[in-house]
Amino acid sequence: MATVVIDANVLVGLLDQRDKWHDTAVAIRDALTKADAELVYFDCVLNEVISVLTRRIRERKRLEQLEILLGGLTKLVPVADITWVSGEARRLYGQVVGLVRSSGGKLNFHDALIASVCREQGIPILVSFDNDFDEVERALKTDKSGELHS
Repeated sequence: MATVVIDANVLVGLLDQRDKWHDTAVAIRDALTKADAELVYFDCVLNEVISVLTRRIRERKRLEQLEILLGGLTKLVPVADITWVSGEARRLYGQVVGLVRSSGGKLNFHDALIASVCREQGIPILVSFDNDFDEVERALKTDKSGELHS
């Protein structure tokens, strides 16, 4: 069974039927479910999902969708299924900034934190529509001690 971290844009695609990635996100979710993958949802990803959804609701002037979308998120990812990693930002700060630097700025702090936590927890798969995560393998250079080098 594979362990897979789900990125914000995949969750937004699942929840927002108007999202350009909706059909693809549904297909990915169905394939991961069929493969019996263990899906991991980081709290910082959910933070981004809620921010994106509420911004879209305001921009579309469709405030009546707020409860529907937030309810859908809560149903999709119950609190008990959230992996809390934001508190690790302080401890991993040097690694995260090093990863941003090594990527030439292609990874932002948030995505570098996600990549750092995945690396530290040995999670090899991150499902995302962002191509900035393609930079992770190029940016990560480690020695046997696991220290990050820029």
